[in-house]
Amino acid sequence: MAAVAANVAAAAEDRESQRENVPGLESQRRQIENGESGRERPLRAGESWFLVEQHWYKQWEVYVQGGDQDSGTFPGCINNADLFEDQVNWRLKKGLVEGEDYVLLPAAAWHYLVDWYGLEHGQPPIERKVVELPSVQKVEVYPVELLLVRHSDMDTPHIAQFSHTDSVDLVLRTAREQFLVSPQEETRLWIKNAEGSFERLCNTRVTLLDAALKTGQVVIMETRNKDGTWPSAQPQAVNTALEEDEEFQGQPGICGLTNLGNTCFMNSALQCLSNVPQLTEYFLKNHYLEELNFCNPLGMKGEIAEAYADLVKQAWSGHHRSIVPHVFKTKVGHFASQFLGYQQHDSQELLSFLLDGLHEDLNRVKKKEYVELCDAAGRPDQEVAQEAWQNHKRRNDSVIVDTFHGLFKSTLVCPDCGNVSVTFDPFCYLSVPLPVSHKRVMEVFFVSMDPRRKPEQHRLVVPKKGKISDLCVALAKHTGMSPERMMVADVFSHRFYKIYQLEESLSSILDRDDIFIYEVSGRSAIGENSREDVVLPIYLRERTPARDYNNSYYGLMLFGHPLLVSVPRDRLSWDALYHILLYRLSRYVTRPSSDDEDDGDEKADMEDKDSMPKPGHVAGGSSQDSGPEQAGPSSGVAGGSRAPVDNSPGPSHWPQRARRKHLFTLQTVNSNGTSDRSTFNEDTHAQPYIAIDWEPEMKKRYYDEVEAEGYVKHDCVGYVLKKAPVRLQECIELFTTVETLEKENPWYCPTCKQHQLATKKLDLWMLPETLIIHLKRFSYTKFSREKLDTLVEFPIRDLDFSEFVIKPQNESAPELYKYDLIAVSNHYGGLRDGHYTTFACNKDSGQWHYFDDNSVSPVTENQIESKAAYVLFYQRQDVARRLQPQPGLAEPPASPACGPPPNSEFMDVN
Repeated sequence: MAAVAANVAAAAEDRESQRENVPGLESQRRQIENGESGRERPLRAGESWFLVEQHWYKQWEVYVQGGDQDSGTFPGCINNADLFEDQVNWRLKKGLVEGEDYVLLPAAAWHYLVDWYGLEHGQPPIERKVVELPSVQKVEVYPVELLLVRHSDMDTPHIAQFSHTDSVDLVLRTAREQFLVSPQEETRLWIKNAEGSFERLCNTRVTLLDAALKTGQVVIMETRNKDGTWPSAQPQAVNTALEEDEEFQGQPGICGLTNLGNTCFMNSALQCLSNVPQLTEYFLKNHYLEELNFCNPLGMKGEIAEAYADLVKQAWSGHHRSIVPHVFKTKVGHFASQFLGYQQHDSQELLSFLLDGLHEDLNRVKKKEYVELCDAAGRPDQEVAQEAWQNHKRRNDSVIVDTFHGLFKSTLVCPDCGNVSVTFDPFCYLSVPLPVSHKRVMEVFFVSMDPRRKPEQHRLVVPKKGKISDLCVALAKHTGMSPERMMVADVFSHRFYKIYQLEESLSSILDRDDIFIYEVSGRSAIGENSREDVVLPIYLRERTPARDYNNSYYGLMLFGHPLLVSVPRDRLSWDALYHILLYRLSRYVTRPSSDDEDDGDEKADMEDKDSMPKPGHVAGGSSQDSGPEQAGPSSGVAGGSRAPVDNSPGPSHWPQRARRKHLFTLQTVNSNGTSDRSTFNEDTHAQPYIAIDWEPEMKKRYYDEVEAEGYVKHDCVGYVLKKAPVRLQECIELFTTVETLEKENPWYCPTCKQHQLATKKLDLWMLPETLIIHLKRFSYTKFSREKLDTLVEFPIRDLDFSEFVIKPQNESAPELYKYDLIAVSNHYGGLRDGHYTTFACNKDSGQWHYFDDNSVSPVTENQIESKAAYVLFYQRQDVARRLQPQPGLAEPPASPACGPPPNSEFMDVN
């Protein structure tokens, strides 16, 4: 009993002591209601406020207003039991209203009341954050309750509460902690929408409010597979293949890319970029996750960077022999419509797009400021260059800038006033020209007037910017024929596509064009009445057996090679023309024998009676029925004149002779070889074309098709013009030479106040860690397109740029100007078709490999240099040493001997 009495006495003393520490009732009221700690003060975003049950708080107000600390209105411990649904999970009741169910107190006031009155045993404090919503601040009484699940176990949710102002990153960290994910594993979040669809939470830096996350939503955490893929990205049908692939363990980075259909250009660019060590390490170590820029209007919402990261992680997981870049291809097509579909493209163009897209998606500058470009204005180069680079970095700061960007010095000189403009501009790659020959090789066929000679194929060397006359002069050296006796024509589909004038440019002739050069008489010209001879374009046609439903229509099909035939003006009659043409065709057209002629007389008589020539159709009849009246209104053969020409003897004056059987008929046609002469007018100087029309039986009997198609090759065709290889340094020298601006791209001189064709010179001021050199093999002009297959000799190691960099150099660090090759994008084939492949050096093993879509094979260094080299990747030596895993290793391991090099002649062509 004594002990109990002692305890009661001690408790009474404690209460008395506590009461002595509690301020007076009026002081309590002022501290809780007013002042800096009181509930009347304004809300501040981010601070904590607490809920107190309304009934208890009203009781406390009555108590302090009564002024008697011993009053029976003493409220006792703070009791918030009526605010909870249960006393196990302590979940807040739904629909509570401030002022009716609870009051809000700032943290200081809450702690005062707890110190003075205590909190009911076992009850948790109801702490809530002040959030700043659009245009208002409020205490977030009901936080967001999310159901967190793993992708591998969707049926076991974990409930977690978050403020609307919490970041999505906090949700991710909470999920990782809840599901015990190791720090090395990479994870990402998805949300399940009301309609059952799933959506990626890409930007983890936004708040739950901005991400529109609401209470009750399911958030799925997905963990990347060991092979670099995501479980959600793999169809169920390929699960077995994936399991087999996971068991495969190869060298990281030695992984092919499947060709989706003409996507070898994309595969080549990706393989080159994937073998840039510092960029690949950046993605493998997940540094990109912290720098994804989702709000850059010039970027692609981080999607290109994420798609590329997925490819890199798969290729460098070591679990794949090859991967299918379908998702990446879709993303590229979405943001760059020129790459939609499955047409062939340029690997350098794709590379340019990809570098720019990665840069903007990973730009550390979230809000670009306006930067005014300044001219040197006589200031020292060092000062201007530093200013230009700093301005560039103020708007562009990414791993792409760190790795690939350098600085040019551009000097423009006005030809009139001599004003010099110096600017410094950033670059991502060098597009260097190849030394181009000013000569061009053209293949032509020479057709002699001598019918016994077959056409000759010649290979001629002409000036690239020459004229048609130069082509004739070059041919004259081979044939001994005067250029004045030549006419040049483009033959396409058995007709003349174009007949050239001597002053026309050779640039209008493409390499694929079939060019024929015809010998004509020295007195000939087309459509010139002043010349003694007329040149007639001659087509060959055959009547086809096709008929219409009346069995009355015969089609006419062009065949063989057309001719340009010189005809004396005084022999412009149909009968004379027939015999001239029969002579010109005598090498492959057999003249009928006397027996054939006799057999044909009676039949010819019947034909002449039954089928009189109609207007527009002229029969190559006998000397008895030839005449101007049969020629019809459209039978003019020179300058619209009728046949025979004025002052020439008519048929009544021609000597009579025995009827001969004619092998073909003659017809005036238009330039397309059809009989539609509706556009022809005798009063104009339209060019007449003559068609030789053959009946199928006659053609089969007298026309030798094999002989007609025959030709001989001149000795010059066997000559192979050897192109001397050029050194890469020569291309760089050409890049830095002075050039004059073209008329289409003049420079506005601020002194002259007008556009000028200034001289321009580019110099290298600062080089990047990884230098991309694009060899400009493809040449495009208004009339021609060509690919230069010049062999460019480039070093594998020690490419020295010290002679090209004009910035004052650090002589104590020569490795700042020396580069080693790490990758090459190759192009095999021509302009209209081709195939891209890659040579690349693995950053871990130092071994070179040849990537041909999904095929990968080791190669030696002496196999890398070829005429197919298109884009070169060089790494600065100081960077290579910095990235070297073994500090003592100065060079990568030597490449082992490999099989034979890939032969361009046997490359698959898309």
